[in-house]
This record gives sequence, structure tokens and C-alpha cells, in this order.
Amino acid sequence: AAAPTPAAEPTAEQPSAPEPAGLPAPPDVAAPPADAQKTASGLAFKVLTPGKDKEHPGPDDKVKVHYTGWTTDGKMFDSSVLRGEPASFGVGGVIKGWTEALQLMSKGEKRRLWIPGNLAYGDRPMQPGAPAGMLVFDVELLDFAPAPKPPPVPKDVKAPPKAAKKTPSGLAYEVLQKGTGTEHPKPTSRVTVHYTGWTTDGKMFDSSIVREEPITFPLGGVIKGWTEGVQLMVKGEKARFWIPAELAYGEKPTRPGAPAGMLVFDIELLDFR
Repeated sequence: AAAPTPAAEPTAEQPSAPEPAGLPAPPDVAAPPADAQKTASGLAFKVLTPGKDKEHPGPDDKVKVHYTGWTTDGKMFDSSVLRGEPASFGVGGVIKGWTEALQLMSKGEKRRLWIPGNLAYGDRPMQPGAPAGMLVFDVELLDFAPAPKPPPVPKDVKAPPKAAKKTPSGLAYEVLQKGTGTEHPKPTSRVTVHYTGWTTDGKMFDSSIVREEPITFPLGGVIKGWTEGVQLMVKGEKARFWIPAELAYGEKPTRPGAPAGMLVFDIELLDFR
């Protein structure tokens, strides 16, 4: 079954379709000018508008930016400015050149970046539609804030406590917060949840709370333990599930990056239809 989790962390892949009318390329788009500053990694930059203070985002912070990107032949490939909507993402979840550059900036600052291929998508990008080689970005840092802290590891993460209820399949669960109403989702329902998942050694492997974004999915399209467990819930309820390996990804998952063995999830059912 498919994962209960959405795709990996945000990447620097912005929509790849170019806007109808691009913003004109900077005159120095082909190469960094002599007065550009360079870092040890090969990233070059120029400050276009100084920032308002001396605080910088950290690698785990979430930033809000406006940006436009060009290839060195002057072709614009993406722009939040043209879309009229700033982009928000985690500093550590984008291409290396952005992760480095953003940590040098302060709020209100605007910089031009020349990001070498090895700090962007490479000279032969594996990602469909990603631009190749050195990329040039004008980036304005509008705001930043610390990412939400991950929820604490449950004390009973190693095994279900005696008070936990068990179903014939081997799924164990405990209600943490009562919900409202009496209706339960069906296997065909689309549900919206917040969740955090841990392996039994207490390692968190995924959390919609840290991403600050609940997920919506068809209940029949996830691991068996989720399909069964979420049907036991009502809207507004929060429960902890101990999902045995055979109802999750197995002891030796075939899916790359999937966690092995019994998994523990805190799930809050926000809505379903």
C-alpha cells in the first residue's frame, strides 16, 4: 500500500512551466561581475538592497521570499514575483546554494545569487524540467521564523501500554483526545489529518505538524494500519496507534526510505468526507 506520508521535504523545485512573459534578465546574468562576493563553496552574490537588522535565518528556520531565476543565457525559468505570491519553505529543504545564501541574509534584504551547477541541480539535472548549469537568482527575504519544534517522543513508544485497546489484526490504540459526533470515516472516505510517526526506538521519521500542513488522502490508499485505525476515529479525535510491521511497511521494507518494524503514530482526525 502507499505511504501515509506525503512526498519528501520541500525542494527547490518550483513550478517548471515558464510564465508567458519573463522578467528581463540582469545585465550580469552570464557570469558574476568583478565586485561580486564569493564564498568558499563557489557561491557568488551581490547585495542589491541591504537588510533591516543583523539576524539571519538558521538551517531549520522557515523563510518567506520573493525570487526570480534565470539561466546564464538570460532565460527566466521561474518567478514568484510574476505569480504575485511569495514562496515559503524550510531553509534546509532546498538546493544547496539557496540554503547557504539564505543564512547570510537578513529580513528585508535583496541579493543577486550566482549559484554554480553543483550547488543547484547539476549540469545534467535528474529532476524533470529542472534548469541545468549555473543559475542566477534575485532573492528578497521577506520574513523568517523558527520551524515548529517536533512533538515529544511518547513515553510508551516501545510497546503499547496495558490500557491500550487491541483489534483482531494486532493494531493497538489509545484515545488521547475525544472527538465530536458519532460518525466514522469509511474505507472510501477522503480524510484530513495531522500526524507524527516514530519508530519504536523513539526516532521521529515524519510529522505534518513540523511541516505545519495537514494532509488529505483517500483512506483506502495508505498502509493497512492507517486504513483500519482511522476508521475507528471520529472528527476532532486524537489517538495513538501502535501499528505492527505487517500492517505497515514490514520488517524489511521494499520501498526506499520506509521505516521498518512496528510504527507508532499520533493521529488527529481533522475532517473527512
